[in-house]
Amino acid sequence: MTYKITIKGRLDGLNDYTKANRTNQYKGAKAKAENERICMAYIPRNLRGEDLSFPVHISFRWYEKNRRRDPDNIAFAKKFILDSLVTAGVFPDDGQKYISGFDDKFYIDPKDPRIEIYIEEEEVG
Repeated sequence: MTYKITIKGRLDGLNDYTKANRTNQYKGAKAKAENERICMAYIPRNLRGEDLSFPVHISFRWYEKNRRRDPDNIAFAKKFILDSLVTAGVFPDDGQKYISGFDDKFYIDPKDPRIEIYIEEEEVG
C-alpha cells in the first residue's frame, strides 16, 4: 500500500539550517522545531497510529517556486519530515529497520510550491 502526504510551501534547506545553528544553538533548535511543527500539521490524523508494514520506501517530490536552491540543499528537509513522522507515531523510528531507502525528484511550480511524500510498504519475502 502507498500513502501520500502533501506539505504546502517549502521547508528550510541545509543552508538555512546551518546559518541558524551558526548564529546560536537556540536559533538552530528553534528552526528545527518550527520546521517539524509545519510537517506535523500536514500528517493526516488517520495515518497516525496506522499499522504500517515495515520496511517502507519513501519517495519525495520537491516542487520549488524557482531553481535557486540546489537539490541537495532542498532534500536536507527530509530530516524534518522523518523526525516528524516518528514524533507523530507513524514510524516507530527512522532507522534502517523501518526505512529501506529514498528517492528524490525535483520540479518547478511557481504557483504551488510543495513537497509530496509517498510512503510505500515493501513486500518482504
